[in-house]
Amino acid sequence: MIPAPASGHAVGVSNDEFRAAMSRLAAGVVLVTAFEPPLDSDGPKGEDVGMTATAFLSVSLDPPLVLVSLRTGSRMDDLLDEQPHWAVSVLSESQRHIAGRFAMKGRISDRLLFEDIPYVRGAATGAALVGGALATLECRTEQSVPAGDHTLVIGRVLTASVPSADGGPLTYFRGRYRQLG
Repeated sequence: MIPAPASGHAVGVSNDEFRAAMSRLAAGVVLVTAFEPPLDSDGPKGEDVGMTATAFLSVSLDPPLVLVSLRTGSRMDDLLDEQPHWAVSVLSESQRHIAGRFAMKGRISDRLLFEDIPYVRGAATGAALVGGALATLECRTEQSVPAGDHTLVIGRVLTASVPSADGGPLTYFRGRYRQLG
């Protein structure tokens, strides 16, 4: 086993080298959503929250479990720490604009981001499910695991649907959104 220095990195591996190596791994692109309820009944309405993720995978068939990796301290990480229900829309190659929009860092509000995107509310979670997605899943957090500068959230799949068979998946490879083929 290679000892890790105080910085937490293995000897000889820089952030840039690690990022470059991992950029060679193609990944599917999903939109993770959750509904943030109002703070109190007298305040403003609740708000839809969304984030683009490429670190999403199936964990188990029985029970049906998935995993998403969230940057620690991100709005979604904080929300899913309080709100156990969330959803995933597997984006199609024609939904690159959605992926780019929800990948922006440092935004204060997501309200305007959903404004012109067709979606329905999930019956099990109340979270936004994007119209035209290749597949949608509604989940309930089963476990959260701190992992370096991220939190791994394992969710039990409550509903799964394949609303659209049109088009191919949106992928992420070498720092860019791409299409198969």
